[in-house]
Amino acid sequence: MSISKSYQRLKGKDVITTPKTKKSNRVIKMPKFLCGEMEDYLKMFYSTGANERIFPVSKHYLHHEMDRGAKAAGVKRIRIHDLRHSHISLLIDMGFTALAIADRVGHESIDITYR
Repeated sequence: MSISKSYQRLKGKDVITTPKTKKSNRVIKMPKFLCGEMEDYLKMFYSTGANERIFPVSKHYLHHEMDRGAKAAGVKRIRIHDLRHSHISLLIDMGFTALAIADRVGHESIDITYR
């Protein structure tokens, strides 16, 4: 997957910009099963425009689902951004190097990864 844009919703409008840093532009490897899932999902679209979102979910919807999932699991709800930190923790547990993790998540400096 190629990461080359940043998405925000500001004052009710979709805003697509370039990522914050040069390192934020990156290619991420995905497991084969996930590539297959994405291919199947994208085939459901008749066509997609250059500025069209393929995951039409809102921040409010994600918060609602996080609340629902946390309640069902009996755990404290975390912020959506904390999933990024959980992903990094998983990569550490799987034995990835700090450099590989920094490249994957787009950290400009490996020092950020170490923190």
